[in-house]
Amino acid sequence: MLKRIITSIVALIILAPILIFHNTWLLPVAMSILAVVGVLEMTACIGFKFKWYLSIPICAVAAVLPIYMRYTFENGRALLSALKLCVSLAIVLSLYVFGVAVFANKSVPIADAGLLLASSLYILSAFTAIVYIHDYIINGSYIYLLTFICSWTTDIFAYFTGRFLGKHKLIPAVSPKKTVEGAIGGIVFCVASTVLFGFIIVKFFNPQAIIKANYLILAISGVLISIVSQVGDLIMSVIKRHYGIKDYGKVFPGHGGVLDRFDSVLAVSLILTVICTYFDLLSIVIA
Repeated sequence: MLKRIITSIVALIILAPILIFHNTWLLPVAMSILAVVGVLEMTACIGFKFKWYLSIPICAVAAVLPIYMRYTFENGRALLSALKLCVSLAIVLSLYVFGVAVFANKSVPIADAGLLLASSLYILSAFTAIVYIHDYIINGSYIYLLTFICSWTTDIFAYFTGRFLGKHKLIPAVSPKKTVEGAIGGIVFCVASTVLFGFIIVKFFNPQAIIKANYLILAISGVLISIVSQVGDLIMSVIKRHYGIKDYGKVFPGHGGVLDRFDSVLAVSLILTVICTYFDLLSIVIA
């Protein structure tokens, strides 16, 4: 427990300047690093740790996309160009990974290759989505924080609610400690955090009174985000159990690797991207 607490404090100290200087290169570079480490952890989990001909091309894409997303925005280029690049790279990676599985079918089983491809695209898309939300969504420089707030609020309060009130197992075959009560507690506190987030932004970070919080949408989003957050956690647990490993890595002592600590964040960033595409969580009031 002490190791976990110390690691959490150190992680927050490292994360703080990234969040403070989010408008600089720090945010996209940090997301690139996390994406690369996440891909390497998944590669090792599946059993392809030393198959560099698979991991290097995927890591290259993971390293480029978050930075390119910021570069595209800062130079006033159309978002369409960034999306075209993302789709093109996804197609090329798909052809490459499955091509390797065809020509190295004894050492690279097609099922494992497919999981590597799907999980890697999931990981690098999720970390890239954080930069996308920050740079391209209205008031995204605030909203991107919900990626971390919602996932970690859900995680923390699901744990404590389940520990003190949990009686009914959620999915014992996948995660024996998770309970229905814990899942509900995570949702309730996630909704509270999204609504409180909107109130704080409007009250304390809105000197010109031009930002309006859409509390109903924030509350509904909180429910959806919390559910997806917990599913994201379970997705990574299923993969770990399938391959018989306890943790994806050792980057965070006591917590595991990037995929252990950011499993919920990955899912939340993607669903938050979808939500923000159709709804304004924080809108601009035009006088």
